[in-house]
Amino acid sequence: MSRPLLTEAEAGPRTAEDVVLLEIEQRVLWLATSIVDHANRLRPNPDGLKVGGHQASSASMVSIMTALWFEQLTAEDRVSVKPHASPVLHAIEYLIGQLDESYLDTLRAFGGLQSYPSRLKDPVPADYSTGSVGIGATAPLWGAIARRYVQSHFGSGGSGRQYSLVGDAELDEGACWEAILDPMVAGLGEVVWIIDFNRQSLDRVTLTMGSDRITGMFAAAGWQVLVVKYGRLLESLFARPGGNAFRTRIDTMSNGEYQRLLRHDAARLRELVPGDGPGSGEIGQLLDGLSDDELRRAVRDLGGHDLQALRDAFAQIDDARPTVILAYTVKGYGLPTEGHPQNHSSLLTGEQIDELAARLNVDANTPWVPFAEDSAAARLCRRVGERLMRPDSPPAAELEVPRDLGRTPSGIGNTQAALGRTLVDLTRAAPATAARLVTVSPDVSSSTNLGGWLNKIGVWSETEREDWFADDADTILHWRERPDGQHIELGIAETNLVGLLGELGTTWDRWGQPLLPIGVMYDPFVERALEPWSFGIYAGGQSILVGTPSGVTLAPEGGAHQSITTPSIGLEQPGCISYEPAFAIDTEWCLLAALGRIGRPDGSSAYLRLSTRPIDQSLANVPADPAARELRRRQVVAGGYPVLRTDRPTLMIAVAGAMVPEAIEAANRLAALDIAVDVVCVTSPGQLFRALQSRRGLDPGNSWILDSVFPANRAVPMVTVLDGHPHTLSFLAGVNDVPGTHLGVTGFGQSGDLASVYKYHGIDTETIIGAALDLVD
Repeated sequence: MSRPLLTEAEAGPRTAEDVVLLEIEQRVLWLATSIVDHANRLRPNPDGLKVGGHQASSASMVSIMTALWFEQLTAEDRVSVKPHASPVLHAIEYLIGQLDESYLDTLRAFGGLQSYPSRLKDPVPADYSTGSVGIGATAPLWGAIARRYVQSHFGSGGSGRQYSLVGDAELDEGACWEAILDPMVAGLGEVVWIIDFNRQSLDRVTLTMGSDRITGMFAAAGWQVLVVKYGRLLESLFARPGGNAFRTRIDTMSNGEYQRLLRHDAARLRELVPGDGPGSGEIGQLLDGLSDDELRRAVRDLGGHDLQALRDAFAQIDDARPTVILAYTVKGYGLPTEGHPQNHSSLLTGEQIDELAARLNVDANTPWVPFAEDSAAARLCRRVGERLMRPDSPPAAELEVPRDLGRTPSGIGNTQAALGRTLVDLTRAAPATAARLVTVSPDVSSSTNLGGWLNKIGVWSETEREDWFADDADTILHWRERPDGQHIELGIAETNLVGLLGELGTTWDRWGQPLLPIGVMYDPFVERALEPWSFGIYAGGQSILVGTPSGVTLAPEGGAHQSITTPSIGLEQPGCISYEPAFAIDTEWCLLAALGRIGRPDGSSAYLRLSTRPIDQSLANVPADPAARELRRRQVVAGGYPVLRTDRPTLMIAVAGAMVPEAIEAANRLAALDIAVDVVCVTSPGQLFRALQSRRGLDPGNSWILDSVFPANRAVPMVTVLDGHPHTLSFLAGVNDVPGTHLGVTGFGQSGDLASVYKYHGIDTETIIGAALDLVD
């Protein structure tokens, strides 16, 4: 006769609370599975499109999330839930009284539960939006920094831990390791990552055998590493005769071999588990003492499914440094699909759902029935709901951002330098608003003209740090690190910068403390940062991204650093207004307008594409009359303005950014040929396109700027030109349905002087004149 798998001494006390928690864990599994089942099998699907959902990926997280929510979390904690575990999150929200039952059958339906956790679109706002792999996982790191920044500047921002629930395959994303290795992260003791280590990706069982490589990488980055590998059932067997050999056998087994065991019956397990290596006889004898049911339970008894093992791990968290808990799990745990390499998107059949319902003691016909009101499980759910209830965030302070600082720049200048100058001027003109500014840079502050700003406001650090070069006469950029600094310097990884930018842009909503975050990077690398920045906007982060210097105007830098597609990115990015100013005054007005849209429920982000090209500021011809100046400012912010206007134009040149001198020179030379030319300086293609859509009834905005800048009585053939892809401005010919020729950059460039590079790409003055003559001939 086999002995009991766990004696009382081996199992530890099994309290009434443990029994209740196990009951809740099983109900979470049922609800999460049923949420996906209803979306795919039971809900009408007139389109015939796959709905999707991830029952297996959810099942591997059920124990972890049950242990976390029902025993560990406080109202101050924040959690980023791995995308494919969203049904588990919604199941828990329902049980603790946050989510109404009516939403449980709406997964991936219009207006229902989103496919992945969402701060803005789910009925119960998630702490962090996830779904872009690697970006949601790292968000709590940047959320922790944003909270600390708010705390050090304004004395508020809450407390609590920042959890990330991460799938092990998600660690393949470079964004994870760029974040883990950033020097600012090593001191974030509130950060806890829990890795769902199920050793499966979407298509296969992963090849790497164990966790040593991953744990070593985290440890090298200064993280506390906790491994929850085996549950109490297996640990009890390891303590018996033959147990060491059994542990070694499992430890050295490949992931594929182990996963295959999960698909076998007990008889086959008795043949395969001992293997044919050293200790196989001892292992066989050990397994002979187990019943078939005990053997099958033992083989799948991993630490990520043992509530006590998880509880023990949580108790060991060191709040002085980030912690990663590597929890071994089985993908599909508790489901008929568990352990199968193709279970990622597989769905249970109706028969399998019925079998699962019977095993979990629920009725498949009434899947959402809650626990009995007076049951211990219902009481625990109510207590957890009360414990995790958060007070409403205080209303965000309204910031008064001036629209015009009153200066009219003169001489030779560039838009990149104007950025730093505007920030410094804002500290004098509106100090209370300027106190909310926070700039972020990936180790390029000095080369993007932020030096004057940094010297004035300092670099943020939670503690004062010695500036060892303060007395060095050759030091121009002073690196004064202090708690009241307003610049955050990260490492060179652009993905980290925009991740932090997104979280700094949510503080108004989370804690009622609005910040005005501005991230500055080289424009060629905006594309590298675009996806995480875009996802941050999707998640509600409001910020300003500055790309500078930009375009092939970076002539000597060569093709590797010459950005081409970023103007059209700005045109197309949702939740964002893009600007490419030509003059310093335009930069000021665009920046101030962008700042005025941040930190408010109807707010938006902005992208500014700037240049280092020196331009004569008198070409802007800024009106001296206050009313005319205000009209110019409004036009600049709305998308464009006439920089040169003739009595009876024969042609129009619409130009953006650094190309304005070439456009004006071309207009003057054409005038000598008796061809009158209007020149429009386009500051925001996106704003003009929205205005055109509004005119056609396709956008709720206003189209006044089109009547102001492109009036019908001045409709003439048009040449558009910019230092970027020509399609960005090509729609402008459609404002008045005129013939158009569109000049820009369509190929990679090379190093050279400005004139040579412009000629090479066909955006020089001669090419503009030639295009104009072809149109009016």
